[in-house]
Amino acid sequence: MPFYTSIQINATTSAYFWHITEDVTSLFRAVSLKDTSLFRLEGMKSKEHQKGFLAVRMLLQHLGYNDYDLTYDESGKPYLSDGKYISISHSNHFSCICVGDEIMGIDIEILKEKTLKIAPRFLEVKHLENLSVSDKILKATIIWGVKESIFKIKNEVGISFPEHIFEDEFCLSDGKCSAELHFNNTIEKFKIHFYKVEDYIFVCAFPNN
Repeated sequence: MPFYTSIQINATTSAYFWHITEDVTSLFRAVSLKDTSLFRLEGMKSKEHQKGFLAVRMLLQHLGYNDYDLTYDESGKPYLSDGKYISISHSNHFSCICVGDEIMGIDIEILKEKTLKIAPRFLEVKHLENLSVSDKILKATIIWGVKESIFKIKNEVGISFPEHIFEDEFCLSDGKCSAELHFNNTIEKFKIHFYKVEDYIFVCAFPNN
C-alpha cells in the first residue's frame, strides 16, 4: 500500500505515515540503501522490524529524500542532510517519520491491553481514575508515548520513565498536554501533541523553551 496519511503538527513540522501491507522483498526492491543500512537490515532477526525499517525509507522517498540523506550520531539519533530535524518510530503495521524546523521526538504505539496492565510501572495511576477500560488503554498509551518521545529528544543514559518524566493532567479530548523531565538537577519542559491513527496512538513532543 502506498503512503497512508500526513498530519501537520505546527507551521513547520509534519508527520508522515506508511501503512505496511507489503512483504520484505517488495519493500526492499522499492528502496535504495547504503551499505551501513544493508548491514543493519541483515542484522534484524524480525521480519516486522525489517518491514518497519524499510517503510521508513519509503517515507523518505515519498518526501524526496533517500537513505543516503539519513545519518545517525553515536547515540543513534537520526539527522537529515539538509539540516531539517527528523524523528522516527514504527509499531506493528505502521511506520512514521516527523520532519520539521525544530527538535522533536515521536512515538507510535498500537493500542493493546498489555499497556494498561503494565501502566503502574511507568505512570501515576491517578491519571486513569474514573475512565472506562477503553479510555484507560488510550490514556496509558498516550502517556507511554509522551515518555518515549521525550526520551528520544534527550537520549541520555539513566533516564527513567517513572522517576524522571512527569506528565501534567490532561483530558483525552485535549489533543495536547505538557510534561517535564527532572534529570541531572535540572527541569526541562515539553509540549506534547497526540493523535489517534486507526488503532494506534501517535505522540509528538517538542522542547518548550
